[in-house]
Amino acid sequence: MIEETGRVVAIEEAAVWVETIQKSTCGSCSARKGCGHSLLSKLTDNRRSVRAVNHFDLSVGDHVVLGVPERIVVTGSLVVYLLPLMMMLIASVVADNAAGSEGVTIMSGLLGLGLGFLLVRLHFVKIKNKVEYQPSVLRPSSDQAFGVCKIEKSEPTVE
Repeated sequence: MIEETGRVVAIEEAAVWVETIQKSTCGSCSARKGCGHSLLSKLTDNRRSVRAVNHFDLSVGDHVVLGVPERIVVTGSLVVYLLPLMMMLIASVVADNAAGSEGVTIMSGLLGLGLGFLLVRLHFVKIKNKVEYQPSVLRPSSDQAFGVCKIEKSEPTVE
């Protein structure tokens, strides 16, 4: 499970909007001076709002821990990166074998790439409202009952 902490900024029925601060490892990376991500993170506000499924009694301002299963991230990455490339390669190979012309092969590859992007878009439109693909609130971050130990205050007994 990939976890991120954030602060609740709005509440909906069965969901909350959580503001997270994008954490970057740019400080420890040796390529930070030549990296576009490092430059963009300096130019933009690192705060992002995310809608998360919620099963806790939360209020605005509460700090929470969000979670997304690793398999969802891996599957999504594969769909986003590999599907358009595979469509481009398939379209290029088919066009090259059928026509043998370089121009037709290039145009078919570009059309295949566009079709791949369209399929990615359709896939994510289809799954966007499914709960298992959305981030969820794992726990309130200030609730000690979810931590290592729970500290309970007890009233002194008088005998």
